[in-house]
Amino acid sequence: MSINDNVLIKIREMKDSLTPVERMVADYILENTSEIPHLSIKELSQASKTSDASVLRFCKTMGYSGFRSFIVSISASLGSREDENKVQYTDIQPGDELTTIIDNIFINNRQSIDDTLSVIDRNEIIKAVEVLRQCKRIVFIGSGASGLVCMDGEQKFSRINKICHAYRDGHSQLTAVSLLSEDDVVIFVSNSGSTIEILDALDIAQKNKATCIAITKYNKSQLAEKADIVLSISTPELTIRSGAMGSRIAMLTIIDVLYAGVASAEYDHVKKYLTTTHNILTRKLKY
Repeated sequence: MSINDNVLIKIREMKDSLTPVERMVADYILENTSEIPHLSIKELSQASKTSDASVLRFCKTMGYSGFRSFIVSISASLGSREDENKVQYTDIQPGDELTTIIDNIFINNRQSIDDTLSVIDRNEIIKAVEVLRQCKRIVFIGSGASGLVCMDGEQKFSRINKICHAYRDGHSQLTAVSLLSEDDVVIFVSNSGSTIEILDALDIAQKNKATCIAITKYNKSQLAEKADIVLSISTPELTIRSGAMGSRIAMLTIIDVLYAGVASAEYDHVKKYLTTTHNILTRKLKY
């Protein structure tokens, strides 16, 4: 659990994976956040048309021992939101003026990074950096927009002389993971965590005992449940492509963290590679 844990973000991201009754509690909380700290468990159960037992189960699903600790966390989340003067996600609407689109895209991207910081488990990042330092080979697996994130990971880790490659189509992904060993690491990038091709590749990678890292939405997806290390992102559910943009920005930020973590820890070893690649590119730009 993140030290910056924000329960309101957790509820928003996990809502689709809850039971129907738990979702009723979640919907009421998200629609009436300001009044929640003032409600008793009975008042919340009545307002959400559920039961005391259902509210308690919901609290435990969110990771809290009881209703009181859950309410304290809600109050802290509300206070944090007010202190930071956060702006809510805003979807892009057909016919919006360009100035509105500019503002909304910047706001949504910033918010995706802030919310991801609230849900990311820093201990999982520590584990990921360590296995990336020790492994012989890194394989990035992702499709669509997630595949572009994989390409960014390949470009970055190549600069410090890590053997790595990004695979973006299903056939090449299956071929790549079938040749892995326990000395290799696979980074699966998928916002939904439920893409069939990604899950097929994950099963093969795990049979070959490769370490599997997932960069995926904060949710109870199959990818998150099966991966050895989970690096969660948080993005809005919006109707046009703003959501995909936000998830891409959040995923790229996680890649940056992993790369910087490995490069910093091994700086004495990799600085010669950074210098070499920098000099080559600088020289090329002069011609």
